[in-house]
Amino acid sequence: MVFLLLTLGEPLMAQSEVKTYNFKQGEVLDVLLLSAKPNYDSLFAIYRKTAFPVAMRMSYTPIPGYRIKEYTQGNFQPESFILGKWASLAKREQFLAEIETHVPDFHQQRRNIFKNFHLTYYEMPSDISFEINKGKMIVATAYWRSNDPGFQRFQKQWLKAAKRTKGKTILSLEHGKSPFGYFYQPDWMTITEWESPAAFEAFQAKVNKLGSNGLQHVNQFILQ
Repeated sequence: MVFLLLTLGEPLMAQSEVKTYNFKQGEVLDVLLLSAKPNYDSLFAIYRKTAFPVAMRMSYTPIPGYRIKEYTQGNFQPESFILGKWASLAKREQFLAEIETHVPDFHQQRRNIFKNFHLTYYEMPSDISFEINKGKMIVATAYWRSNDPGFQRFQKQWLKAAKRTKGKTILSLEHGKSPFGYFYQPDWMTITEWESPAAFEAFQAKVNKLGSNGLQHVNQFILQ
């Protein structure tokens, strides 16, 4: 498995098992699910020199991401769970609108580098701070709903089941946006922390009993 180091060459989580993320109201969190092609290293060096300076002038800040260790639900199997930050929704969408004027082969570069490139971005409705501890079991889950009433009941029961099995909901994301060509738009994405695989399995057993009423699809990944 190739890990996609989209942090401009800095070592990933080298200093500490715990990473703290801080977002102000109006800032934007990128969530990218990626898989690399075999020629990733040489082609990404070009991409980094051409696309990254434009993104950073438009307020992009790369932040540490994670390998995907295991797939527990769904049929999508990316290699990496990458995060990023933008100063505002306007800046994030300005980049999408203007990047080809600066890097004409931007999208072709991505196609040459990545087997999978799926992006969802979230505008923060309020100030938020969260920590991800790599020493724990960290799970990212994405749900698509089929109907609102059933899904809302499922969400409430899901959160209760997590609490009862001593899971910690680190992050809960809704109302994400996804651009044309990179579309990945779950209705609800969570990152949860578990003390052990046994605790997570106990939670999964409870969730399985909830059934799939209100659900259309799910992806779930254990992060590393």
